[in-house]
Amino acid sequence: MLFLVISNPLPSRPKDVKSARLKIRSWIENLKSIKKVIAFYPRVGRGSVVIFNVTSNDELHKLMTEWSDIVPVSFVVYPLATPSEAEELLR
Repeated sequence: MLFLVISNPLPSRPKDVKSARLKIRSWIENLKSIKKVIAFYPRVGRGSVVIFNVTSNDELHKLMTEWSDIVPVSFVVYPLATPSEAEELLR
């Protein structure tokens, strides 16, 4: 299951969350290495966009909880379909 997740950090001074932002990048790199993250893009300013590849909503929930434990954020979540899945749905 693919999900596009957009994070919006809660207001704080950049220097107050610098170490947490570095920890998030390490956390993301670990998830990339096990193919749970397909893509990661930092947003200009603050926040990021991540495409997760997970087996269930529960797994996504677990990852989003881990993320918000590192850096307090709000999320916008979009379920995605692969191009082949979208093509199949059209037929």
